[in-house]
Order: sequence, then structure tokens, then C-alpha cells
Amino acid sequence: MRAKSILTEAVQINRAVTLINLGARLQVLESETDMSYERLLRLYKEVSGKSPSKGQLPFSTDWFMTWQPNIHASLFLNVHEYLNKVSELDEIDAVIKAYQLYQEQTQAQGLEAMLSVTRAWRLVKFIDNGMLTMTKCSECGGQFVTHPHEIARHYVCGMCKPPARAGKGRSQGSIQMH
Repeated sequence: MRAKSILTEAVQINRAVTLINLGARLQVLESETDMSYERLLRLYKEVSGKSPSKGQLPFSTDWFMTWQPNIHASLFLNVHEYLNKVSELDEIDAVIKAYQLYQEQTQAQGLEAMLSVTRAWRLVKFIDNGMLTMTKCSECGGQFVTHPHEIARHYVCGMCKPPARAGKGRSQGSIQMH
């Protein structure tokens, strides 16, 4: 029994370190591990070399509905949903892996990741709680993050129908999904 407890503790520490390295907020670590706040705080400082950010986690679904964040959130969530279908990862491990793949995709495109791991984690919570959902674009067929009461039959994503000001100024953050 002691060996299992040590293994479980090692898995928890590894998860926490991975999340810290990805930039997760301390509240995410508290929620996803059984480790004490004090231990997580020490680990956070040891791994990152600084104290964790203070303040509340993002709590509004509105951020995910704006044009570029919606594209990034949708990319992440499609990867996350795929991992859930083809693997038997624990929920937090699926978030971690999907976020790492999302980062690889944005870097491969030469883009800055708009979605933090904390926002990605929160997005999954919003989906799980029915506060957000995925809706198929009636033009390209892609799945995009929407409010659950969106009229799905005529939904057109921000890639097929970008806002009027899209592309004016910085091109940073837009993803080519062709």
C-alpha cells in the first residue's frame, strides 16, 4: 500500500511541475492535485523561480467568444475532444497534452499562443458545465466554441466570416487551418 501512495504522490508532483512549467495558476494546481497549498506554493517557487500570480482566475465565457480567442480556443478544444475519444487519459492529463499540442501548432505557424493553460483548463470546465459548447460551422464544417443557445443551423465561424476589422494591423494570433 505504501508503494502505491508514493507512486500517486510522484504522479501528483509531476503533474504539478508540468502545469507550473506551462504557466498554470496556483488555483489550477490546487484543484487538480491533492497537495496542500503550502506545498504547492513551495513547489511553484522552486520550479518557476518566482511567486505565483495573485488574483482571481478568468471566470467569464465572453473572452472565448471574441474573434481570435475563439479560433484559438476552438483549436485547443478540438484537440482536447479528440484526445478524450482516442485515449484514456485522466481529465487533467488530457488538458495538459491538448495544451502542449496547441502550443506546438501555434509555434509551427509562427504565432503566439493566445490561450493560456489556465484559460484552457477553465474552457474545459465551462464545456463540462454546459456553459459553452461546440457548434459546427455551416460553411466550413469545423467545430467552434459557442454559447449553448447559439442557433446551430446557420452558425458561421469567425474564420469563414471574419469581423470587418480583421486583418487590419497586426496579423499576430491568427491561425491558418487549411
